Formats: sequence, structure tokens, C-alpha cells
Amino acid sequence: MQKPLTCLRSGIDCVLRLFESHAMVSETPSESKAKTILIVDDMPANLGVLTSHLERQGYMAVVAQGGEEGIERARFVRPDLILLDVMMPGLDGFETCRQLKATPATRDIPVVFMTGLTDTSDKLTGFAVGGVDYVTKPLDGAEVLARIDTHLTLYGLRQRLEEQNEKMQAEIVARRETEAALLRSNTELEQLAYVASHDMQEPLRMVASYLQIVAQRYKGQLDADADEFIGYAVDGAKRMQALINDLLAYSRVGTKARPFEPIDCNRVLDIALGNLTVAIAESGANVTRGPLPVLMGDPSQLLQLFQNLVSNAIKFKRGASVTVRISAELAGDAWRLSVSDDGIGIAEEYFDRIFVLFQRLHGRGEYPGTGIGLAICKKIVERHGGEISVQSKVGVGSTFSFTIPRRG
Repeated sequence: MQKPLTCLRSGIDCVLRLFESHAMVSETPSESKAKTILIVDDMPANLGVLTSHLERQGYMAVVAQGGEEGIERARFVRPDLILLDVMMPGLDGFETCRQLKATPATRDIPVVFMTGLTDTSDKLTGFAVGGVDYVTKPLDGAEVLARIDTHLTLYGLRQRLEEQNEKMQAEIVARRETEAALLRSNTELEQLAYVASHDMQEPLRMVASYLQIVAQRYKGQLDADADEFIGYAVDGAKRMQALINDLLAYSRVGTKARPFEPIDCNRVLDIALGNLTVAIAESGANVTRGPLPVLMGDPSQLLQLFQNLVSNAIKFKRGASVTVRISAELAGDAWRLSVSDDGIGIAEEYFDRIFVLFQRLHGRGEYPGTGIGLAICKKIVERHGGEISVQSKVGVGSTFSFTIPRRG
């Protein structure tokens, strides 16, 4: 029978041979440089063997002879991975791992158990207390290095993923704060525009009224220049009133909005066409229509939307008359409604510009207006969760289309 010391030396030599036999396989494991491995084992000989081999492979090895010492070293060193023996006196490997995982500073460090236990229940216990893997004794060098390399790679990927998640969360918070600030700013601007426009109406109405009185009372009594100047002033006051009214309409889209309700677009269009009876008759417009859907929306805003689009189609006619067609079709999860005409058309380079406030493509002498109507349409459609666009060709006509999501 061999003496205990001879058995111990024989076991160490066996472990050394196993590690050395695979040294050529794992001399430069991926990302092993500067990685710190904490080895926790109550056997000094095992610690020496593992330390020597891991350092030859480019790892930095830190050792601890027992569970309590291992916990202290882990808190101080913060290793990248822990090799933890299971069968140790005092605090065994399972309890050591349990305490490591209960401490915020060490709970994310991967723990690989070293054990001679082969029962499934022991392995399950190791996973239950927080271990990520295990290697069985006697240790196989290539297996140990492969598992270390694998779990260091996974640990690094997880850390990068957590960093990216934290960065994304910070960006989301910042974006939400920016959106909230922008919403507050837009709301304040809309309220300011409403108040300013509303408060300007009365003094402007007084100016316009007195200018008209002057024009009626003194027309022909002054020289021709005076009559012309008074005419300019009256015309300017009227245009200012129209501009203020349109600004009020634009601001009301956000400040005076009503809750959405089921709206029969056929009835809304009836009202819009009724409001435009005189304009339709004077322009000789031929208005045709198809069946329209029931939508969830703000009735007053949808009325204004239809009225603005049909009014534009009538206004920008090419000849003595114009044909206007209102239609609707399903487009995925939304309804697409269109107002088409055979009017003067729009050049492609102006397709986006026409939906911006105060943008006019024609002089006031050619076509009246303030350049706000289509901006109001865009704001109404966006409030309803849709989009508005135009397809047009100069000398052929235009089609304004907007989408409204189907709800309910």
C-alpha cells in the first residue's frame, strides 16, 4: 500500500500531466489577457497546480484556502471568474456560492464548481445556488480552460449588453424628457397664438371698420392718391383679419380639440359641401363622391379638413370649371381618403412645402388665401394619427390623400 504522501504526489503529477498535455491547445485563449481568476480550494497543492497553469496561459490567478477567505478575496479583488471547490471544511462550496450571489458586489461573477461529486442532485444544487458550470475531478486541463474561456466570453457579452441596455434606457429617458418639453413648448405656443390672435381681433376690427367708414364717406372728396391709399389700408386690414382667423383655426386644432367619437364621413362631407354651396356654384365645379367610412375622430376638425381640401380644389381650377372627386379606400389598418381635381396642379418640388405655415405658391392677385389652410389640414390629420400627402402634375390636376387609422 502506498503512503499518503506518495498518493498525494502521484495525484498532483497526474493533474500536472493533464494540464501540460493540453498546453499547446490553449496557450492563448480568447480575451484571456489581464483576466483575473479566483481559485478557492482548501488543498494548497491544488491551488499551486491551477495557479501555475493559468498564469502560463496569460491569466492572473488569485487564491483562497476556504470559503470565508474566498468571499473576502472576491469582494476585494472583483475577479472575472471564480473556480470554487465544493468539498471544503467549514463553509463548503455551495454555501460560499450562495453568499457570493447574495452580495451585490459579487453576485454577477460567474462561478464554476470543481467537484468530485457526480450525483445529479449535487450538480442541480450547484446550479440552484448560482453556479454557471462545473468541472469534475481529476481536472482535465483542456476542459477547464475551455470552460473558463467560454464563461469569460459570455460574462463579457452580458456586461456589454447590460451597458448597452443602460445606455438605451438613458437615451429613452432623455428622449421622453425632450418630447415632454417639446409638447409643453408646443402647447404654450398654441395657447399664445390663440390668445394673441383672439386679443388682436377687436382692435383690428375697429381699425378695419373705421377705414371702411372713411373710404365710404370721403371717397371722391380727396385726390386720387388718397382714395388709393385708403383702399390699400382697407385691403390690408381685411387680409390681416383673414390671417388672424386662420391662425386661430390653426391653434384651435390643439387647444380646442374634442374627444374622438364615431363619425360618419358621408354626413360630414354633406355639411362641408353645404358650406361651400356658393363657391361651388360660382366656380361651376362638378363635385362627385364615393361612399365614405365611419371613423373615430373629432367631428369639427374632420369637417374643417374636408372643407379646406374641397375649397382648395375649387379655388385652383384651370378653366371655367373644375371636377372634384372625393373617395375612400382601405389601406392596411387605416382608411385612405382622397380629394382629387383636374385643376392647375403643383410642381413636385413644392409637395412638402405647401403643408408649411404661410407657404404660398401664387401671388394674392391670382389666388386669395393666407397660406395656412393646408398646414391646418396636416395638423388635423396628425392629431388623428394619420399622414397627408399630395400627388400632382402641373396642368393635369392634384390628389390630396390622408389616412386615418381604423379604431375599435
